[in-house]
Amino acid sequence: MPSDLSLSPSPFEPVAHESVADAVVDQIEILIVNGVLKEGRRLPSERDLADQIKVSRPKIREALQRLENNGLITVRHGEGAFVSRLTGRAMSPALLALYSRHGAAFYDYLEYRKTQEAFAARLAAKRATEHDKSRLKRILDDMRTSWEEDDIEASREADMNLHSAIVDASQNTTLIHMMASIYDLTRQGVFYNRDFLRTIDGSGEILLEQHIVLASAILEGDAEAAERAALVHLDFVEESYRLWQERVRLEGFSHKRKILDDMDRALRGQ
Repeated sequence: MPSDLSLSPSPFEPVAHESVADAVVDQIEILIVNGVLKEGRRLPSERDLADQIKVSRPKIREALQRLENNGLITVRHGEGAFVSRLTGRAMSPALLALYSRHGAAFYDYLEYRKTQEAFAARLAAKRATEHDKSRLKRILDDMRTSWEEDDIEASREADMNLHSAIVDASQNTTLIHMMASIYDLTRQGVFYNRDFLRTIDGSGEILLEQHIVLASAILEGDAEAAERAALVHLDFVEESYRLWQERVRLEGFSHKRKILDDMDRALRGQ
């Protein structure tokens, strides 16, 4: 008996082709290149794929083998088939460590994000589907809830989800894959820890409002407003980082002065 999954809506379509395995491979490749099937996504089981695509399991197995040979999927015995890591590392481990030690590189990272995310926001306002819009609305609800509950971790996750959803809504496959790599590094805290934003936005209300304005412009199809909102948001992030760095610098000197003052007091007390 087919599993319940095989009876649900599926991104896969039945095929009728002289070379069935070729048709299956082609269909999965198209879903990967367009960012529908992303890195790490688990594919349905052979049985479920056979039910959904309406081909025999041997043909599914042949197609999966070909995809694995091409490096597009990874088969883990006992777990299933997963979309492989395709974009690779945006930076080598040595360069990542260098970035973490030198904060000035953060501004280059932001400069890159500004250009790409402003472009993505403009495209999303023009191209977002009803599914994309529903996804943005759900994430905004998550952002509001996490803000109301002062859940910093949930807020951080919703933040990244919103930016990823906007890039997906751009429907630009290069943006989708390249920014997925950048966001992966951001989630790892390679470039910065989002907590520094509380330096000038203690409650997170400014960030929430900026995200609402950005998403609303996309939902309304206003490309100019969406692009502007993306730039305003990342300008705010840059300024927050600048102020945080300055505060850390000043507090460092203040701490050294305190050490000397304590030493002086100790000497006078002898």
